[in-house]
Amino acid sequence: MGFKKKQMLGFGLILLFLAILLSFMMVMLNNLKSSMTEIVENRYEKVQDSMEIRQLFSRSDREILFAANDANKEERAESLEIINENHSLIESKVAGLSGSLNKAEAKQLLKEFETQYASYSITEAEIIQKIKSGNSSDLTSLMDDQREKRTKVISTMDAFKDYQEGVMKDTLSNSKQTYEDMIGFVIFAVILSILVISVTVVWMIRSTSKDLQSITNVIKNIDFKNLSVIPRVPVRTTDEIGDIARSFNDMAESLEDYNRKEKDFTEKISEQNWIQTRVADIATMYQRIVDVEVLADRFITRLAPMMGASIGAFYVKRGEGVDMRFVKLASFAGDGEDSGRREFRLGEGVIGQCALEKKSKVIDDIPEDFQLVTTGLGEVNPKSIVIAPVVFEEEVVAMVELASLETFTKLQKSFLNQVLETLGITINNVEGRMEIERLLKESQAQTEELQAQSEELQSQSEEMQAQSEELQTQAEELRMINEQLEERNRETEEKSKELLVAKQNLEKQAEELKLSSKYKSEFMANMSHELRTPLNSILILSEMLSDPNDSKLNEEQQEFARVINSSGQDLLTLINDILDLSKVEVGKLEVVFDEMNLSELPELLHRNFDHVAKKKNIDFIIEKSKNVPDIFFTDEQRFQQILKNLLSNAFKFTAKGSVSVQIQKADEENVAQWIQTKGASNWVEIKVTDTGIGISKEKQKLIFEAFQQGDGATMRKYGGTGLGLSICREFAKLLGGWVIVDSEEGQGSTFTFFIPSMPEGFKNVGEAIAASPEVAAANHDDSAAPFGGQEESDAVIMDEEDRDKVKPFCNKTVLVVDDDHRNIFALKNALKHEGMEILTAENGYECLELLEKGNDIDVILMDIMMPGMDGYETMTRIREQSKFEDLPIIALTAKAMKGDREKCLKAGASDYVSKPLKLDQLLSVLRVWLTN
Repeated sequence: MGFKKKQMLGFGLILLFLAILLSFMMVMLNNLKSSMTEIVENRYEKVQDSMEIRQLFSRSDREILFAANDANKEERAESLEIINENHSLIESKVAGLSGSLNKAEAKQLLKEFETQYASYSITEAEIIQKIKSGNSSDLTSLMDDQREKRTKVISTMDAFKDYQEGVMKDTLSNSKQTYEDMIGFVIFAVILSILVISVTVVWMIRSTSKDLQSITNVIKNIDFKNLSVIPRVPVRTTDEIGDIARSFNDMAESLEDYNRKEKDFTEKISEQNWIQTRVADIATMYQRIVDVEVLADRFITRLAPMMGASIGAFYVKRGEGVDMRFVKLASFAGDGEDSGRREFRLGEGVIGQCALEKKSKVIDDIPEDFQLVTTGLGEVNPKSIVIAPVVFEEEVVAMVELASLETFTKLQKSFLNQVLETLGITINNVEGRMEIERLLKESQAQTEELQAQSEELQSQSEEMQAQSEELQTQAEELRMINEQLEERNRETEEKSKELLVAKQNLEKQAEELKLSSKYKSEFMANMSHELRTPLNSILILSEMLSDPNDSKLNEEQQEFARVINSSGQDLLTLINDILDLSKVEVGKLEVVFDEMNLSELPELLHRNFDHVAKKKNIDFIIEKSKNVPDIFFTDEQRFQQILKNLLSNAFKFTAKGSVSVQIQKADEENVAQWIQTKGASNWVEIKVTDTGIGISKEKQKLIFEAFQQGDGATMRKYGGTGLGLSICREFAKLLGGWVIVDSEEGQGSTFTFFIPSMPEGFKNVGEAIAASPEVAAANHDDSAAPFGGQEESDAVIMDEEDRDKVKPFCNKTVLVVDDDHRNIFALKNALKHEGMEILTAENGYECLELLEKGNDIDVILMDIMMPGMDGYETMTRIREQSKFEDLPIIALTAKAMKGDREKCLKAGASDYVSKPLKLDQLLSVLRVWLTN
């Protein structure tokens, strides 16, 4: 049944009821009127007031719970304001009810409600105070107390409402009885009342339909895709339809508020994403920048569009103290020389004051005649200018100034602050790299200049010597021809003297250059000594600790010792690589071209790398073409080291798949694309292919530079120093060949090694790579030895069974002469473990004193570089005494200069062992000399 039909039916009953009422007698009508007044105006209003009090009370209770648990600061203040308003309304309603009650029981219930509400209000006030102060320690107990009092208040109010409804029902029952009594008297008035009441009912129905139609039209006009603005229903009545309209309007207001909050939240998230995305873009731009001007140009070019700026400038600090100034390095959309100041000092202008105070400044009030932004049509005055300092370690290192045709937003300012927080660190890092590069270039330039001066001086010396001889010949001829030329002859002699002086000066400068070269060689040798000396004790002690047969450590500690030993070996390899690279750069690396057998190369590669392939579970394939000659002329040692480095790299960067080696005869025309082939023939091409991570195109040139790697980040997955490929290419150049790479990232790599067979050596290089007695450091066993195994010592290495049977070290006394306590400690523990008696001396003087005391010493381990008296002089003095002519002396040194072995033997050493020592090698040498 529709609302309209229900309305018609209800009004029909009203018409009947009114027709009966019109028939009542005046007395009965007055009684009925009194009863209805009691119901509608008195009891109904009291019930309605009690319901409103209960609703206000419940709403206050919900607000206080929301404020205590879920609200933020703004919402909490709003909730407390609502609670205060509700409290005032409840007190007003209660006061109104108290004045209108005429029943004792009703008054008693209202008084009980007032008492309980007053107690509840006290608890409520305490809770509000706790919420305002932010102290939630006792809030739980207060909330429990408030919950109990709330139940009592609601119960009392419900009892009051039930009492009023009961009185209203009794009055209604009496009215119905009166109505039934009056029925018989009002029938005759029905006909007269029907016409008037019918007209009234029709009017009411039309009015109600109009209000409902108004509500329906408003609802139909709602745009559910955009709830930011919802139309309102006009409220024309105070009946149920009016209540519907008011409820709809409240709902519309709530939806608009929710939609507004949702948009605000979405806008904040979008702003944060906007800032983070652009900050990450700027941070990515910093990578691989090694020049401050490039950094400034890229930064201002990238930042200005992000900030919505139309023009900008970037200033960097130069100088210190009174000379300090800020110089413009880059600008955005500038107009030549007119695009801002070229430089400024602290305190000069607004930007100088910002730099002095280390604070940012935004200028929005710009004069109308201020024109800076230039377009193709003219000049436009900006609306806003921002000036911001770049701070690093409490010091301003740069300044950024931007101007825009629009006012800078709060979001753009926040983005600028976040970008500038990291810019100072980046500027400092780039300037540090620039300083290092400048010093390196300056050092290289000075070295080249000295070499050029040396060559020029030598040439001038030869030229002057020739001129001197020519002048002397001319002087003799002139004296024989005419005495008149004697004066000119004397002048010639004076010139000859001047040339002689110049020649002597040139010879002195050449001697200084030679001495400088010697100092460089000595420096490289001393550096080798200083690096290898601590490694000696590390390797010996870690080797002893990792021996499972002799060590008393548990398995984990033995593993620690093995890791230490392995790390020491890696460090030794790094030292050797650096020294090898330095020798190549100065042209002092010796290469020896000799015959080698290429047919044995596949077996050699299998023997050295099969275990690596098996451990990583990848295939290792070697293919050798039949047209490759078996006999090949090159430096076998350097050749094998190149292959070792290439294969080590291939296995390191390959996790699955295969590593393959292809050995074939190279096409000379193909080789000519990469290197000059004139003077070389019989080229061989060796390809090392892997299925590893690959190398990007932009990094394929970088990997051949010293200390550079394809993955050089601090969080890189693969280790290494970045020297292996650099050494490969330099060694390949020394052998007359070249190394190239073909790779795609994620698809693996192929390194191709071209090398010619050279029976007579590399003539094109000639003097540049010729062997020199002033080699900076001797060839090291670990780095330069063929990868089939290390070079054996001159002493014969006995197997383990023979060593156990002979036991040559028991009750033998060894004198260890070394100024490094770490080496003494390591050797002392190692040799004592073999059953030897140990004596120690820190220099040559102490060694001679111990020998003079008559100690029964069987062998001496002599360090070479010692303060006071070095090993050479000490050994010479020992051999001068006839009683020590046959005493074995083993020279130990980390200097490792070329010719040191012969020098040691000449000074009186019986044998020579270089540091860092290998314990087995040292024991083998001792075994030979102690058993002779």
